[in-house]
Amino acid sequence: MDLSSLQAPAGATKKRKRVGRGDASGHGGTSGKGHKGQKARSGGYVRDGFEGGQMPLSRRLPKRGFRNPFRSKIIPVNVGDLSKIFKKGDVIDEAAILAKGIVRKNNDGIKILAKGEMKIPVKMKMARISPAAKQKITAAGGSIEEVI
Repeated sequence: MDLSSLQAPAGATKKRKRVGRGDASGHGGTSGKGHKGQKARSGGYVRDGFEGGQMPLSRRLPKRGFRNPFRSKIIPVNVGDLSKIFKKGDVIDEAAILAKGIVRKNNDGIKILAKGEMKIPVKMKMARISPAAKQKITAAGGSIEEVI
């Protein structure tokens, strides 16, 4: 057996639709585009949300609130999650948290919060740690170095 003798199983491949090749093809006449209108023309389409000149729904509905484009996305990580994954004496920084898969990506930074129990002494090198988390880390015998 060689690569030239390989064949797709029956029904795995489908013939391509040949439109505009006469009525006997089953796709003749209007080529599956119906009769006239913008979408029957070559290059004809309507953009998303277009309602034929009527005021579109997105413009009819009232707008409320404010979306701050400059908002920073800080990812929270709890000390309880860290104590499950890291071992005694480990150095925990943003790179280590990313490497262990606790967070998928570091958007605008990571902040350590105090939910859960810190059972092991670790060395923290983070820019953002809540005061309650600092207290739990030091109580477990760990040290904190604030990095900017």
